[in-house]
Amino acid sequence: MRISDLAAEAGVTVKAVRYYESQGLLKPRREANGYRTYEPDDVVVVREVKALLSLGLTAEQTYPFIECLRAGNERADVCPASLTAYRTRIAEVDQRISELTDLRARLTDLLSDAENWRMKQL
Repeated sequence: MRISDLAAEAGVTVKAVRYYESQGLLKPRREANGYRTYEPDDVVVVREVKALLSLGLTAEQTYPFIECLRAGNERADVCPASLTAYRTRIAEVDQRISELTDLRARLTDLLSDAENWRMKQL
């Protein structure tokens, strides 16, 4: 299948497919005329990568999932390395939540202080 067919079937742009290829997530064959050709399994890979990227994983963090699929598993997230990648992303999200919670508390304190100061000025 051609790159445009893969992109259409997987619900991404041709540019996204090229990016996934540049990151080593796809390995198309090249025909004599230089055209890329993809296998039907690549549709599953592209859909999986798209879903994982939407969860905030980096392209590099998707490698264990893709390897899990290529190993013949029906799901990309049943291999130990995939589970580790999930755990890592959850820890990153927890850290970000903590940072945002602290930021919110500081902003709330500043707002309260500013409102109190303003009320004293009136």
